[in-house]
Amino acid sequence: MEHDISTEAWHTATVTPNGPQVDAQGNQTLLLSLEMGGANWPSSCRNGSCRTCIGKLEQGSVRYEIEWPGLSTEEMDEGYALPCVAYPCSNIVISPG
Repeated sequence: MEHDISTEAWHTATVTPNGPQVDAQGNQTLLLSLEMGGANWPSSCRNGSCRTCIGKLEQGSVRYEIEWPGLSTEEMDEGYALPCVAYPCSNIVISPG
């Protein structure tokens, strides 16, 4: 069985401006990592539909395990992410909204 190293890897997620830097594991959602690290990140539905947790990736990349993560193609191209359903693939720098 082949292992996907990106799901097992540990990364960091930094909230800008002036937010904390937290551990972010590739096999848990970015929102969970932010919450466990003490970041006060807004959230509601936790399934990608309400968009309360939307943020802009200033650096890094994420993956989604659901077909439609609640973002338009344009939003994804512009670097927006929904941390409740996004999994980090690298170190992340993210800003709210």
